[in-house]
Amino acid sequence: MAVVGYARVSSAGQSLEVQQEQLALAGCVKVFAEKRSGTTTEGREQLDLALSYVREGDVFVVTRLDRLARSLVDLRRTVDALTAKGVGFRCIQQTIDTTSSEGRLMLNILASFAEFETDIRKERQRDGIEKAKEAGKYRGRPASIDTSKIAALEAEGLGPAEIARRLGIGRASVYRLKAAVASTKEEASIER
Repeated sequence: MAVVGYARVSSAGQSLEVQQEQLALAGCVKVFAEKRSGTTTEGREQLDLALSYVREGDVFVVTRLDRLARSLVDLRRTVDALTAKGVGFRCIQQTIDTTSSEGRLMLNILASFAEFETDIRKERQRDGIEKAKEAGKYRGRPASIDTSKIAALEAEGLGPAEIARRLGIGRASVYRLKAAVASTKEEASIER
């Protein structure tokens, strides 16, 4: 039986060190760690490697539930996959161990709260954005592509596919930016 750990932080500026220390103290012989968003389990290479690594009789350990998943669906899917392989799941800070019925109950309760907390945070963010928009202080993310570059390449007779290739963007982005420029010009002509 091996005890295998998984550590995750959301951004490059955060440190994995504390989680790795806690996992080592919990007896983990191998720790998979990554700096990726926890909003989905998709695209988390180290998590995929950890789930492939564990074998029947092993225990998969995280420091907190939100290090593994932020949604109940992702958490259940991951724990169900571990269970199907005969792997136990343990969470250090929330004291969860799915090898017992009490641990499985606690897992579901805490996962529901974690998902609720994420939803509340998103609602607050949306409310803040709406208030900022109403006050004229929110303009959204600034454009990362200069529309004059698209216009210059168009003037050279290049089509959207070649423009996209040269700028390193998707063709749909070229169409979207052209439409936004056309819309802005149209609004400006109406205001005159």
